[in-house]
Amino acid sequence: MTTIAPPKVKEFDPASLEKIAYSSVKSIPTKEPNDQYRLGYSVWMFLKERKGTLELAVKNSGSRILIPESEVLSIIKKELKTSGMEL
Repeated sequence: MTTIAPPKVKEFDPASLEKIAYSSVKSIPTKEPNDQYRLGYSVWMFLKERKGTLELAVKNSGSRILIPESEVLSIIKKELKTSGMEL
C-alpha cells in the first residue's frame, strides 16, 4: 500500500479581497486559531458586501478575542488602510 503526497495549497493572490481580509486579523490574539479564521471571514464578508459596519462584523463574528474590541478595530482598520482599502 502506498500513500500519495497531499495536494499543494494554492495561496490567494496578495491583492485579493480574501487575502487582505485574513491578513488584517493575523496579529489579533484569539483563544483558538479558528476564532481568528472566523474573524477574518467576518471582515471578508463586510468588505465584500458592505452591509453594516466593521464594528458589527467584529461583534457578530463570535470570535473569542483576547484584547479589547476597540484595539481589534483599530488594528483591523490600520491593516486595511495599509492594504489600500477604503472604509
